[in-house]
Amino acid sequence: MKLTVLIASLGAMLLAQTPGAKRPLALDDMHKILQVGDPQCSPDGKWIAYTLGTTDTTTDKRDTDVWMVSWDGTQNVRVTSSPESENAPKWSPDGKYLSFLSSRTGKAKGNQVWILDRRGGEAQQLTDVKGRIGSYDWSPDSKRLVLTLTEVEEDPKAKDVKPGEEKPKPIVIDRYHFKQDGQGYLSGAFRPRVYFFDIATKKLEALSKDVFDESGPVFSPDGKWVAFTSRRVGPDPDRGNNSDVYVAEAKVGAEVRRLTTNPGPDQGPVAWSPDSKLIAYMQGAADPTVSVAYNMYKLAVVPVDGGAPVTVSESLDRGVSNPRFSDDGRAVNFLVTDDRSVYPARVSVTGGAVERLLAGQRVFGPISRAGTCMAAIVNTDTTAGEVHALDGGVVRKLTSHNDALFAELDLGVTEEIGFKAKDGNDAHALLTKPAKFEAGVKYPMILFIHGGPNGQDDHRFSFDRHFYAAHGYLVLQVNYRGSNGRGQAYSSAISADWGNKEVLDLMAGVDYVVSTGAADPERLAVGGWSYGGILTDYMIASTTRFKAAISGAGTAFTVAYYGTDQYILQYDNEIGPPWKNFDRYVKLAYPLLHADRIKTPTMFQGGDKDFNVPISGGEQMYQALRSLGVDTKLIIYPGENHGISRPSFQRDRMQRNIEWYGKYLMPAKSATVSTN
Repeated sequence: MKLTVLIASLGAMLLAQTPGAKRPLALDDMHKILQVGDPQCSPDGKWIAYTLGTTDTTTDKRDTDVWMVSWDGTQNVRVTSSPESENAPKWSPDGKYLSFLSSRTGKAKGNQVWILDRRGGEAQQLTDVKGRIGSYDWSPDSKRLVLTLTEVEEDPKAKDVKPGEEKPKPIVIDRYHFKQDGQGYLSGAFRPRVYFFDIATKKLEALSKDVFDESGPVFSPDGKWVAFTSRRVGPDPDRGNNSDVYVAEAKVGAEVRRLTTNPGPDQGPVAWSPDSKLIAYMQGAADPTVSVAYNMYKLAVVPVDGGAPVTVSESLDRGVSNPRFSDDGRAVNFLVTDDRSVYPARVSVTGGAVERLLAGQRVFGPISRAGTCMAAIVNTDTTAGEVHALDGGVVRKLTSHNDALFAELDLGVTEEIGFKAKDGNDAHALLTKPAKFEAGVKYPMILFIHGGPNGQDDHRFSFDRHFYAAHGYLVLQVNYRGSNGRGQAYSSAISADWGNKEVLDLMAGVDYVVSTGAADPERLAVGGWSYGGILTDYMIASTTRFKAAISGAGTAFTVAYYGTDQYILQYDNEIGPPWKNFDRYVKLAYPLLHADRIKTPTMFQGGDKDFNVPISGGEQMYQALRSLGVDTKLIIYPGENHGISRPSFQRDRMQRNIEWYGKYLMPAKSATVSTN
């Protein structure tokens, strides 16, 4: 056996040295992949600004810079190169400036707006404000900005205070929704609000004295109005999922008018028609019993001068995003999330049939448009996102930041599959095979479960699934009930009934692939993060067929999360408070309360600063299995929120994952991770 492994290793080394030969995806490739994002067309349509994210493994940091590519793709220019990240690029409407957000060294702390004069010179800090700047937009005359700003209290470190240092302050909580992952504890006095910033005078003024959550302000094309979304209905807006579209004259102290009255969530980004008379936005489900966790947004248009909104995508039972009006104002272009793909579509402002603009198994990101320029990030199963031009029905690639790396890689094929669950549900999935897949050979398989639950596994490049496939695994990703891309009823089918229908769909997927002869029924594993971690716990408590499991950021005793995570609205409205529906909480805690049924060796993971799904769930499940004598580990990543962001921790997690799976599914092979 050792001789066989040695011969295989030598063969792999010789293959890697052969000129022109492709190689498997390796762990070190994780941070070689560059993150291309946020394309923005210039007003003249000749250039597209975008961001490029890189990783420095020596400093264990990420850096994002602003780049530009010409519309014809012949020129690609790096615009910023500071050690601090720059993001959210925007062009001034007169075309003279390119702005961005950055926390570069300046008088004020946190992100500020910086501008680059296109005639040359270094970037200059434009704003000098206290608080957190969210989104921002230029006025049509390029003389003002409208932005959201959240004032923040000083946050001195709660450690021993040295002479002359400020003492730590107590955290005062006064909100129903009082915590949010990545933001920390929330206070009612500090909410994101709309402000105007004058370029010449550097004066910052709030639109109104009202203190409500406000987001996504955008100037109208004629400069007279500002539209945004806000939560401000009822005595305590935190207690419902209602948000609406509001409009006000673009001046301080203007009356703020509510344009939508849908009892559900109306969300941005909002978009103006060219004549400044209509606003397009995303309209959430009006049924208050549909939790925000399962909301599927439709496209709606509302007149600025008042009148009933028109749901223009009523004929489409799919989620929408990123609305943009056509140049003549007669139609709205938008993105559709549809069964493993995301594509651009168009519909008339009066409603009717939705026209799919581009086909194919791929994922389009938000589309920027200015004149003849239309640009988006496009992903496929085997290519990382790059800037593409949408040019007369043709998708034309403009950037090639990842081409050299991907030319080296021998990636597996990702296929679409479908199957029936025991209760008759028609479930869809993606199956990724190893690059050297051979028919007739039984492969070990990982059931890799997405989070959300209202996300979907789609045709965008996924390092994780290709990394597992590179190590000889089939990777099965099921869009179980609760996922988006299949319509509103499919998304909300699991409301208040977690871990039931999803398990049926996931089991059916495993059964299907095993029935084809491709998956070895004796070498099955399961894993996921967030809701994927929760479902991993349900799976191992429901069956002993899995030989290994990895549960990231999952829950355990569900009632213990009431008031300790960020989902208070969902608990109260979907499940009910514990004193009214304790039996439901007991049912949802099935994996912990039936931990004695778990025989699968399981590794639990999470961040110790996670307010989304606190680490206590992983701790409880780990303790249960440890007490029961089941092989288990608990990996805690210090200082991390719900998403593990530190590059070294991301690498550590994937290395632990492949070694854990390899220990139980590939005992005849070395679990050492390949690096290049």
